[in-house]
Amino acid sequence: MKSFMIVSLALVAVVSAASVSQTPIPILRQEQDISPDGSFSSAFETGNGISAQESGVLKNAGVKDAEASEVKGSFSYTSDDGTPIQLSYVANEDGFQPQGAHLPVAPVDTNTPPSPPPIPAAIQRALDWIAAHPIKELQE
Repeated sequence: MKSFMIVSLALVAVVSAASVSQTPIPILRQEQDISPDGSFSSAFETGNGISAQESGVLKNAGVKDAEASEVKGSFSYTSDDGTPIQLSYVANEDGFQPQGAHLPVAPVDTNTPPSPPPIPAAIQRALDWIAAHPIKELQE
């Protein structure tokens, strides 16, 4: 349920930031369904081109330590610079997983394994000191 709240708040923030206007924007379509088993779906579309849909279920209901909420959804709007934004997502026990052409993607180099980041100087000095001053075991 936490993931649903996080996703919903993120969606509200994006939609709110997408268009700040003094003119009321009509809601063209709005649907909501909440089932007794806890699953749900909702969708809306506004007059300024914002649309969103979302559905959620409880996976493995009744199975101790295996229950997990899963929410799937998408939303779209036009950014201030005119770029169409479309984002789809899944939020479940593996976290929030967004997909969209506008999102940055880390480069992938399949030829060499990733190298660890350099050790900060202060940490390296501490490691050197620890290596030079081993702990002597207590003798009984």
